Amino acid sequence: MSRGVGGTIVSAPLETPNGEYIHQMVQDRLKEAARRAEAERVTVEFQGERRHLLVISMPVQLLYYNPETHRIRAQRGLDAARNRKLEEDPWSDDAQEYLGLLLKWLPSDPDKVDPDFELLRDDLKASGQSDPGVITVRGILVNGNTRCAALRELGAAEMRVGVLPESAVWSDISSVELSLQLRKVHERPYSYINRLIAIDDEMRKGRAPDDIARDFRSRKKTLESDMWIYGLINEAIARSKDGDSELRLIDFEDHQEKLRELHRAYTTANTPDEAESIKESRLAMILLGYAKTDVRFAQADFHSKYLDPKLPSNLKPPTAAVKPKAIPGLPGVSVKSGTAETQATRALTDTLLKARAAQATGNSETATKASDVLTSAKKAIDGALEPAGKAIRLQKRKLAAPERLSDASDDIELCVADLVSARASGAVDEDAFEEALLRLRSALEKLAKEAVRTFTDPGDGVAWLVQAVRNDVDEQPDN
Repeated sequence: MSRGVGGTIVSAPLETPNGEYIHQMVQDRLKEAARRAEAERVTVEFQGERRHLLVISMPVQLLYYNPETHRIRAQRGLDAARNRKLEEDPWSDDAQEYLGLLLKWLPSDPDKVDPDFELLRDDLKASGQSDPGVITVRGILVNGNTRCAALRELGAAEMRVGVLPESAVWSDISSVELSLQLRKVHERPYSYINRLIAIDDEMRKGRAPDDIARDFRSRKKTLESDMWIYGLINEAIARSKDGDSELRLIDFEDHQEKLRELHRAYTTANTPDEAESIKESRLAMILLGYAKTDVRFAQADFHSKYLDPKLPSNLKPPTAAVKPKAIPGLPGVSVKSGTAETQATRALTDTLLKARAAQATGNSETATKASDVLTSAKKAIDGALEPAGKAIRLQKRKLAAPERLSDASDDIELCVADLVSARASGAVDEDAFEEALLRLRSALEKLAKEAVRTFTDPGDGVAWLVQAVRNDVDEQPDN
């Protein structure tokens, strides 16, 4: 079986072990359905046009799970040995059994059944199948894989399915599945990583980002952020590889918000070196499972100022020559990796990436050593977070008053424009304007009083404020 760009199966025809038998059954049942006056149909987007597919009932046990369904693409690597069998022969009993388990498991924790799967199964038990699935003429499930798994668990004999035309190929299966998934609000949603994979698949097809964003009900800016994150994840996986140990896509499933905040911090940093330092420090903390509120403390100087003094010697890499660094989301493009401080931050993250991979997939001795490394790093980061957090909170307090005053200045400038516009149209509410000005005068008097108490050597701005308030008070008539 050959595989194309992005891991998509491209071999044809779409044969299955019982393909001819299933094909004949499908044709017979389609003929029967076509003779019914009120035949059920399901509408799909197929090869650029809307098709209204006849719906038939098929034995549940004859249907094959789709090995390329976007629903479980990231999870397939949870068991490397089973995944190899799946890639070698996706229609074998072992491969199909593995797919069935993946469809039931919680994406971020294979030790638990996904609550969404349980809800779907319970709904099918109580109300029956409301929406039909979709299959190929040889029984491959295009849409409805999870429903099929639930129906099998319930012991159901039949499943209602629409049937794609004979001409369907793997790219059609992917497109139909994706369009149905994004169209239906009742579908069990893709997990975070599987959604990223689906977006990447569409990008690899050469589709315009605006069109992809529309299909995924997203903004283009969010789509670009998602693709940057997906590139970062794949780069991290490549950096984690050490012998047979390697992180998996699924290891990043629960970190959506932290990764999105990482991207925002990276793109708003003052310099490329600061951006890299933030990226490396936050990636390391994400690997160690820190909460989002803690990860935010990893600013550009976190490693050099707060963490490095607390790191044990075995986690301090020797100063190395500056090496080229890959850019997430831009394969083949690299730049110099920056200052020695930035490179030290990256070296620590590399160590933790390898340790995290070894902890998850290595043998017992390797996993124990990796756990010791991660524990040491976490102890050091715990110690660095307290002073880093204090510094950030102090900085926020320092900037709070000036930022509020700046916002007020912006509002006053907008007020000037509004006043000009209102005067031109004769729509000035003089009483309301007078009342607002009196509130402003009172607020400025309070601000001046506190400014005098705060600044022992006031600058021109504070001096102006105090003088303006004093003049205003002096000009008020005596009662």
